Amino acid sequence: MEGHQRHVVIVGGGISGLAAAWFLRQGGGERVRVTVLEGAPRVGGKLHASEVAGVSVDEGAESMLARRPEGIELARMVGLGADLVDPGTTQAAVYSRGALRPMPKGQVMGVPGDLTELARSGIVSPGGLLRVPLDQVLPATLVRTDVSVASYIRARMGSEVVERLVEPLLGGVYAGRADMLSLEATMPRIAVAARSERSLLGAVRDIVHETPKDAGPVFAGLRGGLGKLPEAVAKASGADIRTGVTVRELRRAQDGWRLVTGPVPRPEIVEADAVIVAVPATPASRLLREEVPKAAAELARIEYSSMAIVTLAYPAAAFPEPPTGSGYLVPPVEGRAVKAATFTSVKWPHLVESDPSTVLVRCSIGRIGEEQLLQRDDAELVSLATAEMGEVVGVRGLPLDSRVSRWGGSLPQYNVGHLDRVARVRAAVAVEPGLAVCGAAYDGLGVPACVSTARTAAARILDHLGGRGE
Repeated sequence: MEGHQRHVVIVGGGISGLAAAWFLRQGGGERVRVTVLEGAPRVGGKLHASEVAGVSVDEGAESMLARRPEGIELARMVGLGADLVDPGTTQAAVYSRGALRPMPKGQVMGVPGDLTELARSGIVSPGGLLRVPLDQVLPATLVRTDVSVASYIRARMGSEVVERLVEPLLGGVYAGRADMLSLEATMPRIAVAARSERSLLGAVRDIVHETPKDAGPVFAGLRGGLGKLPEAVAKASGADIRTGVTVRELRRAQDGWRLVTGPVPRPEIVEADAVIVAVPATPASRLLREEVPKAAAELARIEYSSMAIVTLAYPAAAFPEPPTGSGYLVPPVEGRAVKAATFTSVKWPHLVESDPSTVLVRCSIGRIGEEQLLQRDDAELVSLATAEMGEVVGVRGLPLDSRVSRWGGSLPQYNVGHLDRVARVRAAVAVEPGLAVCGAAYDGLGVPACVSTARTAAARILDHLGGRGE
């Protein structure tokens, strides 16, 4: 169909859908017309910034992995390269056994590789510390299939390493539980060791030693917040962005796909040559139920956790001494409502360049299974966060300003068997011409992983349309 403009509809205006629109524009040029349909009043999903104490601060994700290039490259390509910033510090602590203790060096996702550093940190008890080196004399723990993070690491190093180091790190990323999360999907480097190495301690030491010392910062942010990225990508894509539009049905049509949007009494039909489904697993399952039932069934099995982020602004004088690290994580075993606290203005010093007398703090509340905690109103969540700051950090008085950001059902759980489940989804979608999926439910929760799935989805659609490289 030489010279005929093809229409691609993307369902979902989060960073995955918007990145897919941008890649379609790059690969298809004017031969491809792109429409993005987003049910919310704005695009961006969990990437959004708003003001706290007059400073634009992210409400959701505040950084992206710098050592995985897709996110930074996209930011540069849409004109935000000059706004990329490195964190002032990433040195975190763990609140364990009644005190803030430094995260030990030489660990990988909380799994220790240096016994001296682990002992120095004081995170585990003396008894827990004695259990760890047994890993070096115990028979191999044979891992032939995917297992939970907790089951493997507990077998090698004992319960305290799981409870006080691994759990808080996984909780910070997934808001999940180590006894449910997949070792293969959440700790791929550790999973490789589990299949081939007898000693986990030795394997972690090897991983740490193989990591380049001059690799640069692990994370990157944006001046004005990572929430700037979606709008910049949307604009650069040239797509027709329609917000407040819910897609209720997706059906195969004679020459492509038909989408039903809008209210039931007055639905609107949108015709497309190809469709990219870039919404979370649950709505994606509903959309694919009729035409791709195998994919829909697998997507329906992916659980999601909810969380809230309470951002507080304090006068610097409220702190007994200026915070120096990036923040701290809290193991579930401590029984505290706040699972992590970030000293945002320490981690990102540019935020308070104009007013160094303000300290911004971000408290994360909620793991999977703690939905009742999140049912409290905003004022109660702010009270929990301020009480945390007083009890753990010694902050005096009330904050100057506060903001509660709720993210209901926002974090997919990569539970045991996740990689196989995703493979089955993609296999089912692959036989449907002009259909692709992308998003955080598949290969990673961070911005770079989402951008990568978007690029793959766009390439699949361009191949179908015959538009890539033309």
